[in-house]
Amino acid sequence: LSMASASPVLHAKRAGVSNGVLGMAFFIASEAMFFAGLISGFLVLRAEAGVWPPPDQPRLPLLVTAFNTLLLLASAGGMRRAMIGLTSHGGAGVDSALRVTATLGSAFLVLQGWEWLRLVRFGLTTVSSLYGATFYVLVGAHALHVLAALVALWLVRARLRPVVVGVAPDASRLRPMALYWYFVVAVWPVLYVLVYLL
Repeated sequence: LSMASASPVLHAKRAGVSNGVLGMAFFIASEAMFFAGLISGFLVLRAEAGVWPPPDQPRLPLLVTAFNTLLLLASAGGMRRAMIGLTSHGGAGVDSALRVTATLGSAFLVLQGWEWLRLVRFGLTTVSSLYGATFYVLVGAHALHVLAALVALWLVRARLRPVVVGVAPDASRLRPMALYWYFVVAVWPVLYVLVYLL
């Protein structure tokens, strides 16, 4: 091997963390601060309200949302399977694992939308009370992040699909997406406990 052909390999080994992963780490840090601000505001408003939730507002569906939480947590397992297939099995099973991840994430959004429609019919809206406004802001912000993650996931999946049989796809395309997906999944149990259970 000449020095010219070996240098990209040496450079890749020295690089350690790809630009995509590093950029996503900074983005996730900013997103974490965004959610921390929303949660802090929610806690302050809740502390000042005295009675929470207001007695005239509908109760949130705990069991349905608990099941929905399990769907989203399971989607992280699908993403993990995709990453294992990408790095250990030459790309085998990556596409099917990403389809499972996307399906579970989509089911989470559909079930959440159905839940919102029922709550609106029962009178919980953004203008019905501070309780309703904070609920839709917090949960809606997360839903938008799940939707963005789904769009990004389908785009990454489309770029991973045209692969030579037996040759692993480029992992650098999926790793940043996986980090973002894990972040979106990890935020939800915190919101579920704060908004639905406490």
